[in-house]
Amino acid sequence: MPVIALANSKGGVGKSTTALVLAQVFAAQGAGVTLLDADPNQPLGAWAARDPERVPALLRVVPDVTEENILDHIDSAAARDPFVIVDLEGTANMAVSYAIGRADMVLIPMRGSQLDADQGARVIKVIARQAQAFRRTIPYAVLFTCTSVLRGRDFRHIAASLQDAGIPILPAEMVERAAFRAIMQIGGTIYDLGPGSDSGSGDVANPEAAIENAEAVAAAVVDYLKGHVKGDGA
Repeated sequence: MPVIALANSKGGVGKSTTALVLAQVFAAQGAGVTLLDADPNQPLGAWAARDPERVPALLRVVPDVTEENILDHIDSAAARDPFVIVDLEGTANMAVSYAIGRADMVLIPMRGSQLDADQGARVIKVIARQAQAFRRTIPYAVLFTCTSVLRGRDFRHIAASLQDAGIPILPAEMVERAAFRAIMQIGGTIYDLGPGSDSGSGDVANPEAAIENAEAVAAAVVDYLKGHVKGDGA
């Protein structure tokens, strides 16, 4: 079953939120998902503990994943669930290298800034080293996150530079939405959110748009896996 590792040494790119949203979409669509929290800050473990009753039955969150146990967790989860999603630590360490070596796809969340692109390049170098060490191709793609309708000059330049370098970019983006922030703050899933209003009632405005966005990103990930991973169950 496909193992999807999310990695970027730059903080604030929405890595953990993206991992959680993908897991929620896959679970909502009927697939079992294991979400491994290898981030020292344990954002996903904290999410699951915030409102355990609203953690989907098909979604298993494993906290406290370290370099000592990450391979065991990945292998046991891959034998059990159709999807394994690994939220990696920002800094390059052995856990990051181990997970990338096991991954069927490495997703690199990135804002459209030069600093994010520079840090994303570091992840790509780690992927190349692990691919050489394991003598196999490790598929990867950039996912633009926290985007808006307006495209600044920096964003356009970064996107063009990545394309010129032959770096894969997912066709869907994680748009900056209150719904994605809300689930980290209050627990539950994007499918639990009720429509809010400017007066502050409800959860967030237009949660349907966030769900549509999340499902588009998940579909793009599955399409990528189908095109690059032989014999997977995606």
